[in-house]
Amino acid sequence: MTTPASDTADREIVITRLLKAPPALVWQAWTDPAHIARWWGPTGFSNTISEMEVREGGVWRFVMHGPDGVDYPNRIDYDEVVPGRLLRYRHSDDVETGGMQFDVTVTFADEDGQTRLTMRTLFATAAERTRVVEQYGAIEGGRQTMDRLEAHLAGMV
Repeated sequence: MTTPASDTADREIVITRLLKAPPALVWQAWTDPAHIARWWGPTGFSNTISEMEVREGGVWRFVMHGPDGVDYPNRIDYDEVVPGRLLRYRHSDDVETGGMQFDVTVTFADEDGQTRLTMRTLFATAAERTRVVEQYGAIEGGRQTMDRLEAHLAGMV
């Protein structure tokens, strides 16, 4: 049996990682502002969380502070929240002028007490995905973010 190719593959970035922590702990690290502020973003970034309400219709606003001194405002609007299992949200740069926006689905699956985390980012067009990968290093940045999550979880276990 063959699996049909996704019709959105050219617009997606998919990052998967098996984390050495149970889904409940990974969920806590991802949804508690005291935790996510300490690991979110690529290497060298820090965060200031202004609000985080993890529920359908809730909003997470934060500023990522780049190692180059540039601040990046972000806004996340939660569309679906299944505690311990799923987050679906729209991510934007929190700029009223119609800046960058993409959709994200994050799943937290138990694998023998560890967590198979899958983060699927879907852009409106393949050109937008290519721009974000080339201009911001989104694939490497995503890997670094997962590395930071993994290190943070090691301190929580």
